[in-house]
Amino acid sequence: METFLMITQLLIVLGALYVGSRYGSLALGAISGIGLAILVLCFGMEPGKPPTDVIYIIIAAVTCAGIMQASGGMDWLIQLAEKLLRKHPDRITFLAPLCTFFLTVLVGTGHVVYTLMPIICDISLKKGIRPERPCGVASIASQVGITCSPIAAAVVAFVGISNQNGFNITIPQVLLVSIPACICGLMSAAIFSFKRGLDLDKDPDFQKRLADPETKAYMYGNNATLLDKQITPEAKRAVFIFLGALVSIVVFAMFQNLLPVYEKITAIKGAAPIVADGVTITADMLAKTGKLVKGMTEITQKTLPMNLLIQIIMLTAAACMIIFCKASPKKAVSGPVWQSGMVAVVAIFGIAWLADTYFSNYMETLENGLGGFIAENKWAIAFVFFLVSVLVNSQGAVVVSMLPLAYSMGIDGYILLGVLPSVYGYFFIPNYPSDIATVNFDRSGTTVIGKYLLNHSFMIPGLICVTVSTIVAYIISTMLYS
Repeated sequence: METFLMITQLLIVLGALYVGSRYGSLALGAISGIGLAILVLCFGMEPGKPPTDVIYIIIAAVTCAGIMQASGGMDWLIQLAEKLLRKHPDRITFLAPLCTFFLTVLVGTGHVVYTLMPIICDISLKKGIRPERPCGVASIASQVGITCSPIAAAVVAFVGISNQNGFNITIPQVLLVSIPACICGLMSAAIFSFKRGLDLDKDPDFQKRLADPETKAYMYGNNATLLDKQITPEAKRAVFIFLGALVSIVVFAMFQNLLPVYEKITAIKGAAPIVADGVTITADMLAKTGKLVKGMTEITQKTLPMNLLIQIIMLTAAACMIIFCKASPKKAVSGPVWQSGMVAVVAIFGIAWLADTYFSNYMETLENGLGGFIAENKWAIAFVFFLVSVLVNSQGAVVVSMLPLAYSMGIDGYILLGVLPSVYGYFFIPNYPSDIATVNFDRSGTTVIGKYLLNHSFMIPGLICVTVSTIVAYIISTMLYS
């Protein structure tokens, strides 16, 4: 009976995720709420913990990035990337994914590449390079960069959850593994893509479209560029403020002795109460009044948590951009970075809360059922991460919902760090906005979602990148932290 109930409730979780993914956008998080309501109100399951720490960090980070975009700073970054691509158009299959990757690393979200993707398509098409080659891997790269960004929810959540479970690691230590590993994966995918598909002059489908004057005008008639856009001094100043905030976060993460330390009088656990003038006084009562009594209260020290520091620095940087860079808050709220970030907040809120509710109620059962296999094949957790990512379309949500379960099964922290790149699996079903947008941006029609759905332009580059990145990250993490 318990097994039947467990499977039924799992189907409710999966059903909520499936329906949410069909509607997309805010629906994924909102419809997860329906699944949560059914589990809690109909089955009487105890609610899990909503991922508030991660949500607050995302809000602070996307607010800062959105303000930078409103100041024009994002246009400057895109312009710099475009100059590099136009200077070396013959190497665009390798340079384009590096540009989209590092943009995501800087800003913490893959949605910043929408302005750059039409430029990649335009350069490759007019150079006679099949646009599918750079576009497919560049779209993958824009999402791979999330596990390499110091302000991305997936990285911050991994550090926070790992520290809570005894694997003490900092953001720079995570990046030391994920950045080189993911670059290796991307370059492997780029090598595959370099001669992928037929050249445009030998592609009968492309030549057929080219023979139609209207289609030819559509493909070659427009110039996608930001080089003619005037970049203001305030825009550049905003970028430097943003980069300064990132550097500050990394420095504090590397040298945590620089963080503020707070002293507080706390009750000693198990201390016996005392009686004075007929009044019973407990250790908790003394701690609340701030009295230090030997054997009952003590002075404890607490360092400012990194998750709070990130929020403070990001909000401060956003404020500086508003004050000193003429960034419009109204323009930031209407911009794609802020809007996509808020969608991610709702998605992670609903998905992670739903998943934590289910798994926390069946933790012991799952440990007994999977413990033996996981103990012998700890690396197999990478497949679990990947499959969950296919369902939930969020790397941050995968980390928040699945990492505590992985630690509870006794998987070592260095192994989980090694398989961190596997939390990106939502390219598998081509319904993610960046992939759909890339297909629409490619006027040549070579970047496609295939007839059979899974035979799309992002499948093989994605599989190559995630596989190579995970293997390399596993090796690096084992060498450094095992």
